[in-house]
Amino acid sequence: MNDSKRILIVDDEQDIREGVCYWLKQAGYTPIEAKDGDSGIASAKTQSPEAILLDVRMPEKDGIETLSDLRKDQATHQIPVVMLSASLRDELRALDAGARFFLQKPYSGTSLLSTISAVLTPAEHSID
Repeated sequence: MNDSKRILIVDDEQDIREGVCYWLKQAGYTPIEAKDGDSGIASAKTQSPEAILLDVRMPEKDGIETLSDLRKDQATHQIPVVMLSASLRDELRALDAGARFFLQKPYSGTSLLSTISAVLTPAEHSID
């Protein structure tokens, strides 16, 4: 069971958050929801999630800006982030900004959960 694993979902679309929460709960994770970048950063600081699912395209502060802020803060810089977007053009920007993985929308619950599992698994080999 993954009960102690808190996963923060930062997405401006409520139905996306609800769908992701459903899959996470089914797999035994504890989902935490945030509807925008600023509330996502605040939740990351107060809730200390094991991973963050972060939408790239949001109004006001987009996912890339949010990720940049998370990486600059000592309290959140080590939390693995999976960026989500319908546009593959966002993939390189997201990975360059420090995302661990990129998942293209729409995605299946199975691919979502396998990505979460991969991001929570410590790397066996470090690259110097």
